[in-house]
Amino acid sequence: MSLPPRALRFDLLRVTAELARLGLNRGTAGNVSVRFEDGLLITPSGVPAARLSPPLMVEIDGRGRFHGEAAPSSEWRFHRDIYASRADVGAVIHTHAPFCTALACQRRGIPAFHYMIAVAGGKDIRCADYATFGSQALSDAALAALEGRRACLLANHGMIATGRDLDAALKLAQEVEELAEQFWRVLQIGEPIVLDDAEMDRVLEKFRTYGQPRKV
Repeated sequence: MSLPPRALRFDLLRVTAELARLGLNRGTAGNVSVRFEDGLLITPSGVPAARLSPPLMVEIDGRGRFHGEAAPSSEWRFHRDIYASRADVGAVIHTHAPFCTALACQRRGIPAFHYMIAVAGGKDIRCADYATFGSQALSDAALAALEGRRACLLANHGMIATGRDLDAALKLAQEVEELAEQFWRVLQIGEPIVLDDAEMDRVLEKFRTYGQPRKV
């Protein structure tokens, strides 16, 4: 296989550093990948963001074979499986963001307490069933929670955000963590008033053209 473009390796480095700067990942937590040819390029296992370099990014081909100087993230399976099942996804970000993780440790998804939940593609943000990190069972649970969605929580673990590219996935990861924080704050007061399905249908329809240029 040909080596991935140098730019993709630097993009992974940039996004990983930004996740650390934003406090969405700390130490060696989390991982980031980008689609490449019939496989992906992913951050390595057990390397803090401050010690990452472009050559350490690991290539995984369509058969799950690794190519690189380091071992891939232990979560490479759900990255691989998301790309295999979702043609709309070009990048995947997994974080242990504090508020998402707090809710995930309660095995609690995020309901439509705010209309911006639609940013993740549906009427709620699901929490995937628990499975051991790095396992195929976790990948299967994540795929189920992501059906019809662009993000999900992982029970007792963290969250996943996807996007057409790394910048879109990064933006969504930030938005989901902000929603998780808002939901957590609402829960300090009491159970939120959740928007009904009819309203969320209207919101989702408006989101289809949100931010798009107007036709003249």
